[in-house]
Amino acid sequence: MKRIQFPVLSAALVGASLLLGACSDGDADKPAASQAQAPADPNLVTAGDNLGNIIKMGKVSKVELSDTLRVAGQVDFDEQRVTRIGATVTGRVTELVATLGQPVKVGDTLAVLNSTELGAAQLSYMKARAQAQLNQRNVERAQQLFAADVIGSAELQRRESELAISLAEQRAAADQLRVLGVSSKSLEKLSEKGTINSVSPVVATMGGTVVERLVAQGQVVQPSEVMFTVADLSRVWVEAEVPEQQAAAVRPGQNIQVEIPALGQQLTAKLIFIADTVNPATRTVMVRSELDNSDRSLKPAMLATVMIEGRPTARLAVPATAIVRENNKDYLFVEVGPQQYRLTEVALGAAIGDMRPVLGGVAEGTPVVVEGAFHLNNERKRKELE
Repeated sequence: MKRIQFPVLSAALVGASLLLGACSDGDADKPAASQAQAPADPNLVTAGDNLGNIIKMGKVSKVELSDTLRVAGQVDFDEQRVTRIGATVTGRVTELVATLGQPVKVGDTLAVLNSTELGAAQLSYMKARAQAQLNQRNVERAQQLFAADVIGSAELQRRESELAISLAEQRAAADQLRVLGVSSKSLEKLSEKGTINSVSPVVATMGGTVVERLVAQGQVVQPSEVMFTVADLSRVWVEAEVPEQQAAAVRPGQNIQVEIPALGQQLTAKLIFIADTVNPATRTVMVRSELDNSDRSLKPAMLATVMIEGRPTARLAVPATAIVRENNKDYLFVEVGPQQYRLTEVALGAAIGDMRPVLGGVAEGTPVVVEGAFHLNNERKRKELE
């Protein structure tokens, strides 16, 4: 039985082999177009004639760029236009004339004091003046007696010495009254009439605006106490703190931009001062600029942002119009052939004006699309969808 089946099985195997061979030869004869094609590069785009007039080319090249340093600051008084006014004598405030925000001129009365100290100083002056007048008459009489040979020269000299001492005491008393705020005109009136006045006015020593009042009516004040602060607000300072690592990038006389968020304004100023020391607590260097404030729109203590340009350095950069932003990444269209461009990812720095520093992704001299990149990217997306 086994002898009969063996030839039949062998014939079947041979037939199957011939059939498989025929199928293999048939597949080899099929055209290449029927086989699967490789996928197209989605980042490669060919610009048609409709984009020819829109696209403009440029090269990645080095340009002089300056980083902009942004630091926090605030508006402050111009300390050269601020005066702090106090009493010249110890006394009690009997009248307050000036109020906060009131404009004042030099010599305007801000408050009135009643001072026993001032009365005592006036009395001392009157005594010294009366004694000097008495000694003056004694010298004149002694000169007449000396001429008549009634007294000797020693007596005349004694009386002249007494006159000199009394005149010195009168001058000292007058100087003390001036220190206490008595004007020359008031001193002359005191000498003529001899009327003692214990009322002392507190007057403005500078024109400006009363920005602080630290006294109340009935209060006893000392000469060391500040009663009023008067400031000329026509010009103000803007002070900022620059980190010590970046302090070398700033220099006096440099133009800066000052942004005042409360006013929505950006003003141009000039650095007038850079501190020579570093604040050890904050590790910063104080810089100061000056702004015109004729319209009084800038208020001391307003917050500000100071923008300072550093020294320019040569760096690889491309125009901001060349950048394509997708999926939180930056790209450039690099020319790879006639009217053929590849979307290439690049690393860029923060914008400086209308330029973007190139940190990586393309080399210097690489031809890139600088205008029309947006339209070219739309064409790439359209073809990708097709």
